[in-house]
Amino acid sequence: MGALKGIGYKLKKYEAVVTCEEAFVGLLTGVARDVRGLPGKRQVTVLSEEAFNEACNELGTTLPWTIRRANLLISGIDLENSKGKNLAIGSVVLEVTGETDPCYRMDEQFEGLKDALEPNWRGGVTCSVMSEGYVKLGDEVKWV
Repeated sequence: MGALKGIGYKLKKYEAVVTCEEAFVGLLTGVARDVRGLPGKRQVTVLSEEAFNEACNELGTTLPWTIRRANLLISGIDLENSKGKNLAIGSVVLEVTGETDPCYRMDEQFEGLKDALEPNWRGGVTCSVMSEGYVKLGDEVKWV
């Protein structure tokens, strides 16, 4: 089992990620207030703390998880090859729709980050909301 370590959303495309301690994750909104939260395969993005730290270690640096621009940061759960699985975070259930492919924006944040995030699904996963509710830091995370 894992834990929810971070919650973030973007009010506008290309703007910085805003973090919070609790958020509503809805069927029609994804993480509330997130510009990309509309229904679809990329409604919510989830990042593994351990995988992100591996990428940072490879680069010889420490970076804030928000630089990855994901919505949820979790620990204790391996996201690699998880397409089609359901992930419960508190009362919310997300279906993993695929790998989040790192884009050129990662190198704008830190040179080499795009390549460091590519192996082993280090860039996280994309998800659709299956069951809505509130999430808060510390919530239990598990496969269901």
